[in-house]
Amino acid sequence: MTINTRDVNAPASAAEPAASRPESKKRRSEVSVLTVLGHIALAVWAILVLGPMVWTLLASFKSNTEIFGSAWALPAHLRLGNYARAWTKAHLGTYFFNSVVVVALSTFGTMLFGAMAAYVLARYKFVGNRIIYYVFLAGLAFPVFLALSPLFFVVRNMGEVPVIGQFITTNTRGGLVLVYIAYSLPFTVFFLSAFFRTLPTSVAEAAMIDGASHSRLFFRVMLPMAKPGLVSIGIFNILGQWSQYNIPVVLMSGSSDKSKWVLTQGIADISTQAGYQSDWPALFAALVLAILPMIVVYGIFQRQIQSGLTAGAVK
Repeated sequence: MTINTRDVNAPASAAEPAASRPESKKRRSEVSVLTVLGHIALAVWAILVLGPMVWTLLASFKSNTEIFGSAWALPAHLRLGNYARAWTKAHLGTYFFNSVVVVALSTFGTMLFGAMAAYVLARYKFVGNRIIYYVFLAGLAFPVFLALSPLFFVVRNMGEVPVIGQFITTNTRGGLVLVYIAYSLPFTVFFLSAFFRTLPTSVAEAAMIDGASHSRLFFRVMLPMAKPGLVSIGIFNILGQWSQYNIPVVLMSGSSDKSKWVLTQGIADISTQAGYQSDWPALFAALVLAILPMIVVYGIFQRQIQSGLTAGAVK
């Protein structure tokens, strides 16, 4: 007597989808609920971020009466003179130039020293490797405002060093650049060391076999391969250094010469003067001019930032 296994197993196989169907529906419903909640949270966050920016943009074209009259009303006409006043009378052009110089030099130094340190810590094994790496990581957990007082005296004492003391001390762009580099190195080393570990060792071995030195291997082979990561961390450094306020105030506040101030100091000074001169439109125009460059930079390099973060995660 033969048994038809197809008939015996048929009810069981048919019962399995029926049993799993409610569970799959439940999972789908949970995922859909989480997706909706996530979209709602993102929408609320976007409103909280974009709301003040839109209000600032509108206020930059208004008069004092319109600003204090109706906050969200459109200006009667575009008052471009607010921007001209902020740029010339409030010396925003000087502050803007100082910020560009300081951020450009500090970002270059941060990327150069951070990439070299991260490459050595990621690709070479030596005594103390992990200790040096953890020292850099400790900088991420140390808030900069806790070190402002000792930092001021350290930078001031560097002014006593022969030759370089006149360029790297308080109330100088060189001292501010040096502190910006030290402040940005921990996160740069942390990010790039993880990225350098993902790069293939076969390419480095092939370059060494062809006679490349360690420095040439780094600058000609490994550094171009790490371009997505360099672009990503470079943009983060630019954004962080451009909006830094506490460090410039501490290191540059002793100078009565406002021509050395950076943009964040200048806007704070404009805000103080606006309360006495009642020139609030110029203040909002200065804020727009300070925000706009970072939005443009992020908009241009948005794809590179995302590709750099994704490349480091996938590899």
